Amino acid sequence: MATLQHVCSAPLARAMRSGAAAIVASPTVRSSLPHSAESRVLLGLAEPELRQLAIDFGQQSYRGKQLHDLLYKTKAKEIQDFSHLPQAFRDELREAGWRVGRSPVHRAVTAADGTIKMLIKLEDNRLIETVGIPVEDDKGSFRLTACVSSQVGCPLRCSFCATGKGGYSRNLQPHEIVGQVLAIEEIFKHRVTNVVFMGMGEPMLNLKSVLEAHRCLNKDVKIGQRMMTISTVGVPNTIKILAAHKLQSTLAVSLHAPNQKLRETIVPSAKSYPLDALMADCMDYFLQTGRRVSFEYTLLAGINDGSEHAVALAEMLHRCGHGYHVNLIPYNPIEGSEYRRPYKKAVNYTCVTLIIISQLFLINTALTLIMSIMLDLDLSLS
Repeated sequence: MATLQHVCSAPLARAMRSGAAAIVASPTVRSSLPHSAESRVLLGLAEPELRQLAIDFGQQSYRGKQLHDLLYKTKAKEIQDFSHLPQAFRDELREAGWRVGRSPVHRAVTAADGTIKMLIKLEDNRLIETVGIPVEDDKGSFRLTACVSSQVGCPLRCSFCATGKGGYSRNLQPHEIVGQVLAIEEIFKHRVTNVVFMGMGEPMLNLKSVLEAHRCLNKDVKIGQRMMTISTVGVPNTIKILAAHKLQSTLAVSLHAPNQKLRETIVPSAKSYPLDALMADCMDYFLQTGRRVSFEYTLLAGINDGSEHAVALAEMLHRCGHGYHVNLIPYNPIEGSEYRRPYKKAVNYTCVTLIIISQLFLINTALTLIMSIMLDLDLSLS
């Protein structure tokens, strides 16, 4: 039985991306503590690493526990703010080139529904976008979702995506991803309960950093694995690598079309990853992790929002043989794009068609309609 909900969530509509090249991810457990100049960032380190760091500086091991609390509980931004540590230890850390690794908020705007979009300025002066999404349900329970970026820009250039049109600069480091979550907690003065890797960039093209950030958010920031979602448009071989880690997190696949030919026109990099192979890898992820896969489907007026597309989507899910979650996302137009947002009547028709066909096929598919909205204020990257 399919279920239909109306959810108002601007940044989740950014689950629009694609994939091209294979990536090999290293294990998330690090065997030794790096001490190179590029790695002297405290944020992202686990408690055992911080204890070893304290010992390396001639301190007692418990100083490492204090470091851990200062980073992830107190959320100190600078070493000079580590008031619980001896001044000499703080001075030695700074002289050795260590820093916390937090990046400042360059600009923030708030939408009518309370969603806050932020630009964060990195150490090299590049800007990334992160979004905090507050939701309070009918029972009064409050949820705060952090939509985080994994790259500066995106190299995959999906035809409807604003990030892709802006070009690509580099991958984010783990501390730059974790720092986005802490920035959202600071601005909302509330703990983040959910994290979605759906901001700028393709997470699977930076899988090593994404997995390290995921570990830190789970083990150090204390956000449950089931409260995190890793999104991808599909990069060959990476879903298998992610499945091998057996995370209890949701895999969200940006689908946007029910057949290969149409998908290639929307997501150019899909040419390197046939839809049948992508769906097979999604089935494997479900079997290895027991976690239902979520499919993001952006509705583009006159392109992929017809009843024939809904039928084809339901048939494809039927062939996969397992339960999935489908997010239908009405397109938010961007400047210079040839795509249009579908009328609400067309969106509702697609929803109903997909529900009816799913019931006929007896598919265990949950359906969510994400009513994406534009922020009232412009957040320019300039």
